[in-house]
Formats: sequence, C-alpha cells, structure tokens
Amino acid sequence: MTDAPAALSEQDLAAARTELAEGRQFPVWFTAAAVGVPVGGSAKIVSIGEPAEGDFVEVRPTGTKDTVFCSPNELTRTRPPRRRAKQAHPIATQPPAARPPAAQPPAAQPAAPRPPARQEKPVPLPEVPARNGSAPPPAEERKPARARPAARPAEVTVTLSSTADGEWTVEVATGRKRTVRPTPVQPAEVAKAARSLPAAVAEAIESSLTAARQRQVERVERLRAELDAAQRALHELSG
Repeated sequence: MTDAPAALSEQDLAAARTELAEGRQFPVWFTAAAVGVPVGGSAKIVSIGEPAEGDFVEVRPTGTKDTVFCSPNELTRTRPPRRRAKQAHPIATQPPAARPPAAQPPAAQPAAPRPPARQEKPVPLPEVPARNGSAPPPAEERKPARARPAARPAEVTVTLSSTADGEWTVEVATGRKRTVRPTPVQPAEVAKAARSLPAAVAEAIESSLTAARQRQVERVERLRAELDAAQRALHELSG
C-alpha cells in the first residue's frame, strides 16, 4: 500500500504565485480528496485567491478549456507513478539438433496396397433434459440485461448578492465546486432579470434597488452642497 501524496503546502502556494507572476505555468495533480475529477489527473494553476474564500486555487485540467476551484488538500505537486506495461517473457529457443548423415536408401521395392479407409459413422449425442423437466425458453423470451442507471448530475447553485451601495455580484457553484467567482452585474440587468422571477423575489430585489437609488440621490445632494460651498469660498478668495 503506497502513501497518499502530500497536499499543497504554504511553500508550494508561494512558489506557485512566483511562477504565475513570471508568466510560467505551475503543474499539479488531483488527489483522492478532489470531487468530480479523476485521481492522479494533471492540471495547471491559473490563479490563487485568498484562503478566506474557501476553494481559492483556480486550476485548468489537462485537455479542457474550463477551470475549477479547489482547496490545497485536493491538489499535490507529487507526480503519480506511471503504470508499467507487462513485458512478455521471451521464449528460449534451442538450436536444432545436429542431424545424422543420411543413410543410403535401400533398393526400391514395390509398395504394398493400402487398405481402404475406414469410415466412422457419427454417434448422435443424447438430449439433456432441462432441470425442471421443460425445454429452455427460446432466445426471444429471455430477459435482457438490466442497464446501469446514468450518473446523477451535480446540483447548480446561483447566488445573487448586493452591497449597501447598490453593487451587485453573481456567483455559481456546481456541487461543492465554485465554478464562477463573484462577478459584478449591472443593476439594470438585475432589474430586468427580476421581472421574470416569482413576485416575492422580484419585490425584494426592487426594494433593494429603490433603497440604493435613494442613497445615491442623497449622496449627490450632499456633494452638490459641498461643491456650492467650495465655489462661494473660491469666489470670496478671488475678491
């Protein structure tokens, strides 16, 4: 039984950040803790986020264009050993034995007549009855093999978030993997999407948008008042 490969350490993450900053790729392999990917499969690190974000290491598996987010214990720098193909054992050959010198053939004699070939009659095989005393069912009546059920697809979770200043972000998770990191979304797009959602959801989103608009109006009024005061002060200083 072989030991499990070591997960990525802080030193490995620091080395990966240095390689990425210099434009070089950093190869890793998936451990048994990874979900949805083959154990021992290779990948390249694309980016490294903050540890507080959970699965903060973004990798691209070899042979694909998609990226997935993993935790350090799902990755390793230890390359898995390659499986050796079985080698066929060569068969020792023996040199042919030396042949004795050919003897002189005796004087030719008339060949004796061969007896006629004996023809054997085929012996019919006895019929074996079925165990329950009945004939086996025809091939058409046999039950087909039961097909294996298809793999169950992973659940997809879409999270829409808003800050107090009215900034919206969306992120997507497939199973336990975060496939899309928080991405900014324009409030107008959020309002458009809310119209096709259930009434309770649309009402909550519209209430958040209205509160954000009111805060921005108040901010504009404060800035306008500060601008007017600054212009008056400048005018007084100019004489």
